Amino acid sequence: MRIMAIDYGDAHTGIAISDPTGFLTGFTTTITAYRPEVVAERVAELAEEHGVEELVLGHPLNMDGTFGPRAKKAEDFAELLRNTARLPVILWDERRTTIDAHQILLNTGKNAKKRKKIVDAVAASLILDGYLTFKKEK
Repeated sequence: MRIMAIDYGDAHTGIAISDPTGFLTGFTTTITAYRPEVVAERVAELAEEHGVEELVLGHPLNMDGTFGPRAKKAEDFAELLRNTARLPVILWDERRTTIDAHQILLNTGKNAKKRKKIVDAVAASLILDGYLTFKKEK
């Protein structure tokens, strides 16, 4: 079963899709759009194109586990995705994924300009990896 992870952002949304077995990250990309409806439509198109059966949306909780404005924004986007893509949407704690993504890219020698172009896709890959690991351990 293919699973798509989404790192939703104001201008850039990272996407990572598992391989057909649901064990590894296979495909990554970034959607550049400011309107949630446009992002949701593109997610739905990618999900159909890749045969995705489940969506995992990063849920940016505060570091202390409380809900802030970004978490509410993710919850609203999850509802839009459910209605647009007609797939189940799992909210997944994504604390530190963008920070970790920047660190990974920095360690591989990517300069700030190159990191900016792919950091959201790497963050989505980290969300997907965490979720796939959780599913394996269940």
